[in-house]
Amino acid sequence: MNQEELERYNRHIRLPEIGLQGQKLLKQARIVVIGAGGLGCPVLQYLTAAGVGTIGIIDGDTVSLSNLQRQILFSPEHIGQSKAETAAHVLRQQNPHIEVIAHPVFLNAANALTLLGNYDIIVDGSDNFATRYLVNDACVLLNNPLVFGSIFKFEGQVSVFNYRGGPTYRCLYPEPSELEACSVVGVLGVLPGITGCLMANEVIKLITNIGEPLSGTLLCFNTLQFSFSTFSFELNPENLRITALQDASQTCEAVISELTVSEFWQWMNQDDKPFLLDVREAEEYERDNLGGALIPLAELAVRYHELPAHQTIIVHCQSGIRSKKAVQLLQEKGFTQVHHLSGGLHAIRQLQL
Repeated sequence: MNQEELERYNRHIRLPEIGLQGQKLLKQARIVVIGAGGLGCPVLQYLTAAGVGTIGIIDGDTVSLSNLQRQILFSPEHIGQSKAETAAHVLRQQNPHIEVIAHPVFLNAANALTLLGNYDIIVDGSDNFATRYLVNDACVLLNNPLVFGSIFKFEGQVSVFNYRGGPTYRCLYPEPSELEACSVVGVLGVLPGITGCLMANEVIKLITNIGEPLSGTLLCFNTLQFSFSTFSFELNPENLRITALQDASQTCEAVISELTVSEFWQWMNQDDKPFLLDVREAEEYERDNLGGALIPLAELAVRYHELPAHQTIIVHCQSGIRSKKAVQLLQEKGFTQVHHLSGGLHAIRQLQL
């Protein structure tokens, strides 16, 4: 550790609980954050500032205008760019003494063990149950601790799973909650910041072996009343007997119709063309579009009545993430003939190269 680093981390080193040895542990640590979104951004920023030596970022999505309300790592000029690569670039500028590795892909059963196996602590900032169960199971197989956070409207949750043989995510949530997994709802802008800071705090505790991690404890808080509660939960030994990863799927996602690029063009070349809906942001639409109607995902809950109720609708975004959420919302509003383009506009342009 050079003189500049000693000065940068001086306030940490002055803490007897951390000291120089604790700061060296931070420098030696390898952590990965899944999702550079509302939760991932504050986690990444504070762990970068804390001097965590190697930080990985896994996210296959791109920055959109609606992200900027809470994902303060990004700026308007980043709209349309890879979240993982953009976050890595910004973080390297914030702290040149650490290594930041971008993984601009979505986590799945095929790549999870390879990607996560390169790190010591896993931080889950994802926003869907499919990824959460996948990450949990990978951590069990790799025997890695998992720092977890989730947000819903005005409420946040934080916990630590799989820590020294402790309870896992499946011990707390044996089954996915259909409401949270399948609803497109608003969120208070500062909520992920607060939650992400608490998650980063747990990571630092795990690395430096200080305090008492939230293992077997779920911390819940509400920003409207600013009330905090903790709930204890026990290990179910059956949840440690995982032998392989499987592609998890959310209850409501099983009925979502996904179209390949080939199937998409077959639909669009018919005489009776479906209604094409683009749920990206206006800036993304102006740069490149397929000529569909534009209703950003953030506005769809109040503008869905603009869509034809009895016509087949195909929804697309840049990568397929937002369009899947849009289909979920439209199904809740009573639309039955609605599909989404798997891989989004990106998949189409890749085939055209």
